[in-house]
Amino acid sequence: MKHMPAEVIDQVAAYFQVLAEPTRLRLLNLLREREYNVGELAQACGYTSANVSRHLSLMTKHGIVAREERGTSVYFRIADERVDELCELVCGSIASRMQAASAVHDAFKALI
Repeated sequence: MKHMPAEVIDQVAAYFQVLAEPTRLRLLNLLREREYNVGELAQACGYTSANVSRHLSLMTKHGIVAREERGTSVYFRIADERVDELCELVCGSIASRMQAASAVHDAFKALI
């Protein structure tokens, strides 16, 4: 990683902070499948529409999701496909660490 000015670091930290909330990750996971409106997302996740709207607003502000008005409804979709790639990278890293920890655990079990 190259030297980054403080302003850039602040922007990167804010972006990761948006992704650090489990509710937002659940919403993004659903949006990987298709577009949803707020009511559909709220029903699928079991959250209130107000809560879902608040999270979607923040993700829209950071360019993670996009909104499109259709009649009286607003539909949301993933705006930056790199978010999906980032999540896959993180999931792969976590899976690798878990696999390594499991191998160490298994080695100790063999001693008992």
